Amino acid sequence: MNRTQEDINRRRMPTKLIENRIQFAGPESEVSIYDTYESVSNIALYADQILYCGMIQGEKIMHSPGREAKPFLPHESFIMAPGSSVEIDFPKATKNAPTSCLTIEISKEKVLSIADCMNESFPLDSLQREWSYDQQVLHTCHSSSTQQLLSRLLNIFMENHTDRNLLIDLNISELIIRMMRKQERDFLLSYSSDEPDANHMTAVLCWIKKNLARALSIDDLCLVACMSRSRLYYEFKNKLGCSPVELQQQLRLKEAAHRLRKGDIITTICYDLGFSSPSHFSRRFKCCFGCTPTEYRNKYRGQ
Repeated sequence: MNRTQEDINRRRMPTKLIENRIQFAGPESEVSIYDTYESVSNIALYADQILYCGMIQGEKIMHSPGREAKPFLPHESFIMAPGSSVEIDFPKATKNAPTSCLTIEISKEKVLSIADCMNESFPLDSLQREWSYDQQVLHTCHSSSTQQLLSRLLNIFMENHTDRNLLIDLNISELIIRMMRKQERDFLLSYSSDEPDANHMTAVLCWIKKNLARALSIDDLCLVACMSRSRLYYEFKNKLGCSPVELQQQLRLKEAAHRLRKGDIITTICYDLGFSSPSHFSRRFKCCFGCTPTEYRNKYRGQ
C-alpha cells in the first residue's frame, strides 16, 4: 500500500457514522470523501457550486425533485448544478461495508472559463448551440477513463508537491471537458431521434442508433451523412469526442446495461447488440462499467 493510500485510510477513520467527511482544497475546486456506516434515509445534500459525485463503493438511492428515484452505483456519475438539492438513502450501509462516495466541488467561474476556451477552439457550428454546462442534475454511467481520472485527481489532491495546484487545475479542466462533451453528446443523440433530418450529423446518429447490431461500414455512414471519410471523422471528433465505431460501441454497452437492469438474458443481449461472443461482450462491458454483465445485473436485482 502506498503512502497516499495509507494517509487516506488513516484520515477516513470515522468520527461519525453518517456522512463522515474528509476534504482536500485546491484551486477553484475541492475534493471530499464521504463514508456512511449505517442504513439511513432522507439525508439532504445541497450544492453551492457544481458538484461532481462518483461512487467508490456501496449504493445510494438519489431522490431529485421532479425525477424518478434511482440507485447510484460505482462507475456512475451524479452531477448537481449550483443551487440544486437531493435527498439520499443509504439502504445497505454497515460498519463493515460502508457506502463511500467521492465529490468534487468546482467553481462556476472555472466551468465558464473552460466553456469559453472550447467555444473559441472548436465551436459548435450546428443548431446554434455553444459549449456550456446546462443547469440540471445529470446521472449517467461513465467510462473507465473517467474513473481513472477521478482516482488520479484524488491522489493529486493528497499530494504535497510543488506542482500540485497546476496538476489539479489541468485534471479539473479535463473533467469539465468530459462533462460538457457527455452532455452535448446526449443532446445530439436525443435531438437526432426527434429530428433525424435536421442536418447531416443528426441523420448519421439516427442511423447508428437504429442499427446497433450491424457491423459499422464507414462508407455507408458517408453516404447517409453526405460527407467524405475525413470530414465524417472530423465532425465526430469535434462534436462527440470519439470515432463512429467508438460511439456505436458506447451505445451498444449503454443499451446492454439498460437491458441487464431489466433482467434480460445475457447471451440474448450479446447477440442482439452485435457482439461476436459472450466472452467478447463481457470483456467490453467490464472495461466500460468496471464489472461483468452478471455482476452488474446482480447489483440491480430487486430494484
